[in-house]
Amino acid sequence: MNDKSRKKTSAASAEAAAPGKLKRKEYDQELAKLHVELVRLQEWVKATGAKVCIVFEGRDGAGKGGTIKAITERVSPRVFRVIALPAPSDREKSQMYAQRYLPHLPAAGEVVIFDRSWYNRAGVERVMGFCKEDEAQQFLRMTPLFEKLMVGSGIILLKYWLEVSPDEQTRRLKDRIEDGRKVWKLTPMDIKSYTRWDDYTRARDDMLRATDTKEAPWFVANSNDKKRLRLNLISHLLQQIPYKEVKRPKVRLPKRKVSEDKPASRKHLRFIKEIY
Repeated sequence: MNDKSRKKTSAASAEAAAPGKLKRKEYDQELAKLHVELVRLQEWVKATGAKVCIVFEGRDGAGKGGTIKAITERVSPRVFRVIALPAPSDREKSQMYAQRYLPHLPAAGEVVIFDRSWYNRAGVERVMGFCKEDEAQQFLRMTPLFEKLMVGSGIILLKYWLEVSPDEQTRRLKDRIEDGRKVWKLTPMDIKSYTRWDDYTRARDDMLRATDTKEAPWFVANSNDKKRLRLNLISHLLQQIPYKEVKRPKVRLPKRKVSEDKPASRKHLRFIKEIY
């Protein structure tokens, strides 16, 4: 068998071994179960004053936003806070690098999710030349100490790298161009970054090697299938936190009498036109 035949056979075997596409109904059913657990986690965080920090990193189009939405769509935004910081201002550029992130770390009873984080310095800033190489190297040396302090203060820190293939990234970025609902997701920086795949790979490898520690390990999630990514990651997240179900008093709606809310009392209200 020649090399070309071996490659075809290997690709065919990999395709056959890959799980089939997850049906929407099955996905919705599994996600609903996980949402119940996320609500239980929320109630435990509130009751115990726990502090949880979740970091999402990955290339453009890796699925960070959709995964975060899947996590947060059934919980309270007062408990689950999503942080997606814009480019730093001139003042922030003059600060100690980690300073702009410190105010957003969780207090008691909070789960903070970073859609990109201080790891910008190890990724986009390093690759695209927004910081000097010695600044990037200093970041890689100092971050394990910074995160050790976080964990030592009682923060549960979870770090996820979402791994997407080159072909799937291309497909998703093209979809953003063609879909009017997603075009806002495609930035000029995404286009510039798209041509730097190998540079980002080297930066990723350096980052994971330098900052994967006992106190704050990295977890890598295959993100080529968005539905499976969300289910797998939420399941893993829940397993990392020692939450327990908080008993709640049984609630029953009391009886009430409605006598004033009649059509005549609503004549002055401006109802919108029902076109659907």
